[in-house]
Amino acid sequence: MYAIIKTSGKQYKIEAGTVFDVDRVDAEVGAVIDINDCILMTSDNGTVNIGEPTLAGSVKVEVKEHFRGPKLIAFKMKRRKRSRVKKGHRQEMTKLEVKDIVLG
Repeated sequence: MYAIIKTSGKQYKIEAGTVFDVDRVDAEVGAVIDINDCILMTSDNGTVNIGEPTLAGSVKVEVKEHFRGPKLIAFKMKRRKRSRVKKGHRQEMTKLEVKDIVLG
């Protein structure tokens, strides 16, 4: 069984045991949290359920670690004007592991 969920403005295809990265979640490492009202679609042995917009249920995930994403560089330059701006950014992220998908 797998599900398509929406969290942090992004969509993820998950199964039990899947590890994925999202924007920073306010929880301790090792804590098990529920993500509610996020299941967009499920598939179980060829049976597909599609939500309008979401299905009732939740996803139980465990917080594995907090980390910072890769450095992204924004560089702007105006030629012949001696204008240069260089900015860097690293997003705060959390690694989650799916424990269970609960429907209904």
